[in-house]
Amino acid sequence: MHVGEIPRRGALALGCIAALVMGIAGCTTLTNGTATPDTNVAPAYRQSVSASVSASSASSRVRESQRQQSLTTRAVRTSCDSLATSSKDAIDKVNEYVSAYNAGRNTGPAEGPAIGALNDSATTVSNSFNDALSQELKDAFNAYVDAARGVANAIGTHASIPEFNKRVDQLNDTKTKALKLCLASF
Repeated sequence: MHVGEIPRRGALALGCIAALVMGIAGCTTLTNGTATPDTNVAPAYRQSVSASVSASSASSRVRESQRQQSLTTRAVRTSCDSLATSSKDAIDKVNEYVSAYNAGRNTGPAEGPAIGALNDSATTVSNSFNDALSQELKDAFNAYVDAARGVANAIGTHASIPEFNKRVDQLNDTKTKALKLCLASF
């Protein structure tokens, strides 16, 4: 040990004991009287709490609204992508059928793929629906589904050229309308 260490340690021990005694004595002191709220400040406090609760509630509603909008946007995008992708495949197959017919070739080899692609597109689009879609968009998708099945039926039953063309025009019109509604939804 060094000289001066003992007095320093003693002073430290005495200081710690003094702090402990002050803490115990301070905690045991009671104050007499009756507690009363400050009536001048209470209305401002209530108003502050009310404003805070209101702001929190509004913030929660905004976040929930944003979450719902995100889910709706995702649902619309999924359904619209299904329409765009499957209708392109169907139209490509129908065009192969029309090319065979216009060239005077046997349309038999092109009929099955065209009918299959149209029916697959109709099924894909009808299975992509969900409650997040607007009624207008659902109606447009349903019109496309009906038109796709109508063209498939026209090919399968060897409908007359005017009937076939009428159904193809309806298919193109319903697809265009649905895709325009899709673009407007984003």
